[in-house]
Amino acid sequence: MTTEAVETADLPPEDRHDPVERRAALHGWDPELTRVWSAPPGLVGWLSAVNHKDIGRRFIWTSLAFLFLGGLQALVIRTQLAVPENDLVSAELYNQLFTMHGTTMMFLFVVPCLEGLAMFFAPLMIGARDMPFPRLNAFGYWAFLAGGLFVYASFFTGEVPDGGWFAYVPLTDTEFSPGRNMDFWLLGVTLVEVAGIVGALEIVVLVLKHKVPGMALHRMPLFVWSVLVMAAMMLVAFPVLLTASLLLELQRKLNLPFYDPSAGGDPLLWQHLFWIFGHPEVYIQFIPAAGIVSTVIPAFARRPIVGYRLVVAALVATGVASFGLWVHHMFATGIPFLALTFFTAASLLIAIPSGIQVFAWLATLWQGVVRWSTALWFVIGFVIIFVLGGITGVMVAVVPFNWQVHDSFFVVAHFHYVLIGGVVFPIFAGLHYWMPKLNGHLLDERIGRTTFWLMFVGFNVGFFPQHVLGFEGMPRRVYTYTEGDGWDLWNMVSSVGAFVLGLGFALFLVNVWVSRRRGELAGDDPWDAPTLEWSTTSPPAPYNFRVQPQVRDVSPRWHPADPEEDPELAAVLEELAEPYEGRRETVGTTTLDGQPNEVVLIATSSIWPFVVAIALVVALAAALYDLVVLGLVGLAVIVVGVVAWLWPGPARTEVP
Repeated sequence: MTTEAVETADLPPEDRHDPVERRAALHGWDPELTRVWSAPPGLVGWLSAVNHKDIGRRFIWTSLAFLFLGGLQALVIRTQLAVPENDLVSAELYNQLFTMHGTTMMFLFVVPCLEGLAMFFAPLMIGARDMPFPRLNAFGYWAFLAGGLFVYASFFTGEVPDGGWFAYVPLTDTEFSPGRNMDFWLLGVTLVEVAGIVGALEIVVLVLKHKVPGMALHRMPLFVWSVLVMAAMMLVAFPVLLTASLLLELQRKLNLPFYDPSAGGDPLLWQHLFWIFGHPEVYIQFIPAAGIVSTVIPAFARRPIVGYRLVVAALVATGVASFGLWVHHMFATGIPFLALTFFTAASLLIAIPSGIQVFAWLATLWQGVVRWSTALWFVIGFVIIFVLGGITGVMVAVVPFNWQVHDSFFVVAHFHYVLIGGVVFPIFAGLHYWMPKLNGHLLDERIGRTTFWLMFVGFNVGFFPQHVLGFEGMPRRVYTYTEGDGWDLWNMVSSVGAFVLGLGFALFLVNVWVSRRRGELAGDDPWDAPTLEWSTTSPPAPYNFRVQPQVRDVSPRWHPADPEEDPELAAVLEELAEPYEGRRETVGTTTLDGQPNEVVLIATSSIWPFVVAIALVVALAAALYDLVVLGLVGLAVIVVGVVAWLWPGPARTEVP
């Protein structure tokens, strides 16, 4: 007899074919709350789902699918560069693959994956039942998916973006890119940025207003702090790129002068706007990755993080300082030397808060009783690689050195050390740590450690030689080179390392597949971890917590609050465990000290966010191909969809 048959054997006959009752019985969830917080069954229900765990999972797995595509493009690039004068791909196709690889990794993988982890785990870590605006959250996912597919649809039309993931003008204006290639990029990336802004808004409101009672700011988990800083940065940085891309699209479509010097514009304006977004973007990725590290280390060191308040201050300082670095990418553009000194200073100073976090992590491991796991191995690999990337970051912050290695493979090596070592390794640490909550099963440790060593060795073999190539004068963004240049050996070594790294990624997917079907059941808390997400079942119930907890410590699992200290509050929380007239309710608290001050009504499932996202894609496609009537239809559906989305439901009786 299967586990499900055992769990449902005691159900009344009329409930044994009810999917909600069966799920509740299988996982030990409250049937009434499960029914209230679950999406309707079937395809329409799947499209209508708004629960933060459903949306978070979709962000995570969709971004990993884009990682797979971007990785395949990288392997083609490295195969092309493995030997001199290779003709595997043409110069045109190489530019397209290079552009799509960078676009995929920067816009479609890292930030969406981190947002997905934040959407899934931040509500659990602060004791909330859902995101504050679930329908907006669902729209964010559909917009992200639509934007990504919109960009990739260019492969089917033969008009793949080819202007680099940074889209420098004038190379991306119609004079040098007359086709629709860059229009696909501009419109698709704009839609992805809208999705990012939506998710950031959700996270800020969630963290500031939906914490459980007692979770003051100084008791929030460090991962929650990190995603709060990330979201605040996104609300400032992403509209800048949104503006820049819309201006360029208007210039391409209507011959407006924003970046055209012959009409009074300035091509450097694009670089300023792009890097005002682009350099904070690096830290938008790094800060939540650091939050993952600050979450994993205490769980396996068996002690709270050393210097909690200093780590919080470092996260905030990094976020603020990151907005003063964008000219770091423009040292060779002729900006006056006096101005460059300020950006050099800022680029050097930002290493200080990063160093504080590294010392806090090492001190926690030093003072703890370490239990080794795959997740912790990925953390150790991250520390090693990120420190090396940070050293080269300090090097390129110095103007004379920057001029020597500008646009060389040294820069390629540097940012891969920072972004793969500093972001991807923590993401994989988080996936190994949190997978039990995502699917209820532990990942296989032997496969996991093999994955780590393949990725760690493959990464360093793949990218460390690129420092040498940069010193030897190999420029970036070239699709081939001659045999006499002396770059043959290091390019071959780098390409071999890239394939080893790719094998590690593939083995991780195998581990997920095998563990999901035959893996060990995780239980509620396989790590004896300190944060609240491990207080729920694995996977968590649709409502997260039957009775929302109270918090009195930064490690609430290790130092739980006593509900009897405030019996009146305990009674209110117990009352919320009984759904009133099918309403989805969660407690709201004050921002600073986490004192309860309201009961928040959460929106139910709706298909209208999906409809609005599809209509938005139709409108963008109409703009791309100058189909006015289709564009008007898309805009009309958007208006109708938003009205239906926001239309109030039937009147509800207030709680007496």
